[in-house]
Amino acid sequence: MTDHAEAMKAIEDSLDRPSAARVYDYFIGGDTNYAIDRDFAEKVRERVPLIGEYCMTSREFLGRAVRKCSALGITQFVDIGSGLPTAGNIHEIADEVREEELDTHVLYLDNEPIAIAHSRVLLADTADPDRHQALAADFLQPDELWEAVEESGIIDTSKPIALVINAVMHFISDAQHPDELLEFYRDQLAPGSLLVLSQMTNENPVNEEERQALLDMIEYYESTTNPGTFRTMKEFSRFFGGWPMLEPGLVYAPAFYPAKDTLFAASPSESRVIGGIARKP
Repeated sequence: MTDHAEAMKAIEDSLDRPSAARVYDYFIGGDTNYAIDRDFAEKVRERVPLIGEYCMTSREFLGRAVRKCSALGITQFVDIGSGLPTAGNIHEIADEVREEELDTHVLYLDNEPIAIAHSRVLLADTADPDRHQALAADFLQPDELWEAVEESGIIDTSKPIALVINAVMHFISDAQHPDELLEFYRDQLAPGSLLVLSQMTNENPVNEEERQALLDMIEYYESTTNPGTFRTMKEFSRFFGGWPMLEPGLVYAPAFYPAKDTLFAASPSESRVIGGIARKP
């Protein structure tokens, strides 16, 4: 069986329940999703009407963070929990920033076979296989994941890397030992590397109705491939390990170098997404 055939079979075999990656793709306007994902997404949207905007906020933050990293001279990106390739992928944004050099290497990693299957199909149309790859690996199995990074042939771990974990940590509960996991990944990075993190928060809901709606959303996600959890700014900040934060620090995502058309730019706290970038000394 060819790689493409294997990828398509993995996609077909995944349609018995919603995929968090495909639900996210649907919310940000992608077309790599199926009826089971769309039905679930609309159920969530009925309870949390702005869920699509929250997901778009995460995607917008990723784009601005990649631009910042590239502008600072980072040419290697490791994206853990990359999900599905869609508009505004890391390799596309980084190559746009460094369009003369075209020297950015990007490794996409995800533990969902469906996400990797789609990635391999879709990257074939937009990526340079010598610089951009998608591999199956699990954030919760750090030794095996980092071995995959080192053996990928496209990432030099002795040099600075932008480690991107975007819109992932709200799928990692404290029972799964996120502090130890993040410590491991931080330890692997060379000095000068950047750590890009974001997740959803339920801090400061505007009213009791919104607080309950966010709790309901967590309950809904229990039926997907990725159950979820929320954290406050204080709870989330520890994942940066005390590294110096780039300006403007850990903020609501729309406050991170907002563009003219950034969602929630006028009221960042309503975005329900927090994020930032820290540099390894």
